[in-house]
Amino acid sequence: MKYLLGIDFGGGASKATLLSEDGVICATHTTEYATNYPKPGYAEQNPDDWVNATCENIKGVLEKSNIAPDKICAVSLDAATHTAVIMDEDFNVIRPAIYWTDTRSTEEVSYLKDNYSEIIDKQVLHKADTIWSLPELLWIKNNESENWSRVRKILFAKDYVRHQLTGDYVTDYIEAEGSMMFDINTMQWSKELCGILGIDIEMMPKIVKPTDIVGLIAKQASELTGLAEGTPVLCGTTDTVMEVFASGAVSKGQMTLKLATAGRICVVTDKPYPDINLINYSHIIDGMFYPGTATKSCAASYRWFRDTFGEDYRELDKQAESVSIGADGLVFHPYLNGELTPYENPKLCADFVGVRASHTKAHFTRAVLEGVTMSMLDCKTTLDNMNIPHNDSAVIIGGGGKSPLWRQMVSDALGIELIEVKYADSSFGSAMLAGIAVGIFENAQRAVEKCNEVISKAVPNSENTEKYKEVFKKYKAIQKALEPIYNGEYL
Repeated sequence: MKYLLGIDFGGGASKATLLSEDGVICATHTTEYATNYPKPGYAEQNPDDWVNATCENIKGVLEKSNIAPDKICAVSLDAATHTAVIMDEDFNVIRPAIYWTDTRSTEEVSYLKDNYSEIIDKQVLHKADTIWSLPELLWIKNNESENWSRVRKILFAKDYVRHQLTGDYVTDYIEAEGSMMFDINTMQWSKELCGILGIDIEMMPKIVKPTDIVGLIAKQASELTGLAEGTPVLCGTTDTVMEVFASGAVSKGQMTLKLATAGRICVVTDKPYPDINLINYSHIIDGMFYPGTATKSCAASYRWFRDTFGEDYRELDKQAESVSIGADGLVFHPYLNGELTPYENPKLCADFVGVRASHTKAHFTRAVLEGVTMSMLDCKTTLDNMNIPHNDSAVIIGGGGKSPLWRQMVSDALGIELIEVKYADSSFGSAMLAGIAVGIFENAQRAVEKCNEVISKAVPNSENTEKYKEVFKKYKAIQKALEPIYNGEYL
């Protein structure tokens, strides 16, 4: 029996999945790490935490499965995209990596819009925003000149970890699309966009396909992880496309809805849809894309609420379930780090509006879940307004989708069927991708057929859908009223 290992790096944890060639998960292991917020609007992660989590996860799945390391025939990694790691000539990390939810680079974004919009429009699938690597790196150049003067190498999260395992210096083209330094027309680093940072494209990693084998587990990495020395490691790619793939969305019109650290709705298409409200990336299937809308603080809002006010998710869900739709007038906007679709405004803040003496903790919990649900409805409405063809159902992915209450809430509010598959996390997708790379699975469709299955469906309640329409009206009206305040127009 042959085995495949996929490892994901998310907003708060890394997960490893060990998959057999028969499509059976043999073991998983998860290790948490911190996202640090040194100042308002800042979000950073320590790259060494990813490496340590990798070692713990690999040792964990090997111990749990009791599988001999030499039976693992390929390893693949994925991570949240456009999380750049800056290093010196010897690959020493210079500073913590700026995470994509960070909003400090607003001035750099304005500078790019004012001076380089034409080049960005021609070469990039996205509009300038604080989430992309280019403005984040430009902020470092403008504000940390000593650090910037030492930069000789730039990698991204999963590529940095893989470099520690194999010594390679590459990235994949899907990851590169998220840097805002890549020319989609030539499928190479952009001389003009890299030039904004004053760097030579020779400093950037070689661009390859996600399924390319780029290195072998080195001796030191073998000692740290327990993997067999010489185990093939493929480049891998970004976490979202791995979730889209893992969920079974491999055909035009299929849709995924993600309730994770961030929230996203993605549709598989045969072309990109460049728009300020959409994030466009290539699919792992040649010629296909998965444009999507996004909300920055999805399950992150629920986690913030849990961490701030205590209790576990099950107890919070039970409390929220006791409150009727609309939370008796209490409204929450989940803009903990600004917001993407459809506002594209890093200055927006989270808020509770409509607080009364009669409101309990259960009301606040319900309001948080409904607020994120309304942000997902904002995302769905944007896709509909752009006439992007899609099915009337979506596979739900991400940790938030494990909550039956939240799953049904989103199904009702958006008026779509939500399909839960047995496995849909990105580490599972990476394990399947490893199988494609070494020929265990013929292609993406065959991998999905071999490894996954539907386990439940949430069907929208039309009566509740109408109730949520009224909640959405209030949600939108409050957002419109408060936005000028958050923008500083009245301060």
